[in-house]
Amino acid sequence: MDAAQVNSEVNLISKTFRFFSFSDYSVQVVVLGVIFMGVGCGLMGGFVVTRKLSLFGDTLSHAVLPGVAVGFLWSQSKNSISIIVGAMIAGFLGVFLISLLKKTTRIGLDSALGLVLSGFYAVGICLLTRIQKMEFGNQSGIDRYLFGQITGISASDVWAMGISCILIALITMIFYKELLVTGFDHGFAHSIGLPVDFLQYLLWMLLAFAVITSLQVIGVILVSALLIIPAATASIITQKMRNLLVWSALLGMVAGVIGSYISFLGSRLPTGPIIVLTSTLIFILTLFFHSQNGLLFKWLRLRGKERKIALENTLKAVYQELEGNKFSEDSVRLGNLAKRRRVSMPEMYQEAIHLVKKELAFLIPVKNQNLPSENTLTLSPAGWSEACRIVRNHRLWELYLTNEVQYAADHVHEDAEKIEHVLGDETVRKIERILSNPRRDPHGKLIPSRQDIEQGFIEKMVAKNLS
Repeated sequence: MDAAQVNSEVNLISKTFRFFSFSDYSVQVVVLGVIFMGVGCGLMGGFVVTRKLSLFGDTLSHAVLPGVAVGFLWSQSKNSISIIVGAMIAGFLGVFLISLLKKTTRIGLDSALGLVLSGFYAVGICLLTRIQKMEFGNQSGIDRYLFGQITGISASDVWAMGISCILIALITMIFYKELLVTGFDHGFAHSIGLPVDFLQYLLWMLLAFAVITSLQVIGVILVSALLIIPAATASIITQKMRNLLVWSALLGMVAGVIGSYISFLGSRLPTGPIIVLTSTLIFILTLFFHSQNGLLFKWLRLRGKERKIALENTLKAVYQELEGNKFSEDSVRLGNLAKRRRVSMPEMYQEAIHLVKKELAFLIPVKNQNLPSENTLTLSPAGWSEACRIVRNHRLWELYLTNEVQYAADHVHEDAEKIEHVLGDETVRKIERILSNPRRDPHGKLIPSRQDIEQGFIEKMVAKNLS
């Protein structure tokens, strides 16, 4: 290891200790700012995503830009209060125009959002350009609201972000049930006397606070990402609204701190985009690797379910082949099974090997290896029991549909093919009681009983194998 690498590692360790020790005032300001921003945007993002208002959040973040510029022109300095007031006025004006367009014209909500987003953003860019040409414009730092620059935030900015975060958290807790009802069923909320319009404007006000106080950290262009991505990640983790809000706030906070740390390590890494990229990475990892809803584990469970269904279908096919020979034999040829299952011989052979590994069958090869279809398969006691169970479920369900639901006998097979794999023992016993323990299905075929499964042909096979 050369001196450059050693110095690089020492520098990395030094910066890491410096960041997480919070000894620097600037680091304290940054960390507090991103925590407040992550929690506020995370909570609001939970409502935005569940109400399918993601484009609305993007529109509001762009609509406040003219207000930021006007607030600066009013005070001729980067005064947090005047900028917040201007941004609030612009945000509510944008919301009012969206509502007006939707109520008085045939323009859809998506089109109204697009019109306000593009129009207000264009006005904001024009005002920012004008400000830069003024005497005090070059030193204003107002362009930081466009792309974000966390090193420019001050203690007053952090105070504004903290107040906004606390306000959002308090109102969310106080009006949680009301916001939940209005978000999922407007008609029911009206019927029980909830002030739906007031709650809607209250939510928009909180959303405006979250957006406005986050602009200097993340910028107008990317602030909507911090509303959407943590909440979208939380929706993968949980389906309960209360838990979703908590997870969304937590993920927003974590992404903010990690993104700030990575930006702190680099020399010229922009904090806002790094925070968004960190949040995106967390989303991707959750999307693929969450134990319950991750795509990878869903794929593995689906693959396991498909293999289980294929195995059960092969056991059923063995039973049907034996039944076709009136149970005069205890083994079937793989060639006959392949025809019944409508699969190729290699696929059939693999399924047979799978049954052997599960100790559900015995495979007896023929001497001539060029005739794999002549190999025979014999069910083990456990395999016979499982085959009878599958056939019993199938035929009971067919009979239930014909007797109780009045299906035609020639229309029940396809439905039974699906349900036979998921019927539990308790459900099967209920069906048997309803049908008075039947012995024949709608086609006259024997329905294996519990006694057939536990005894019967199984004893014959065991005796033959022992001999």
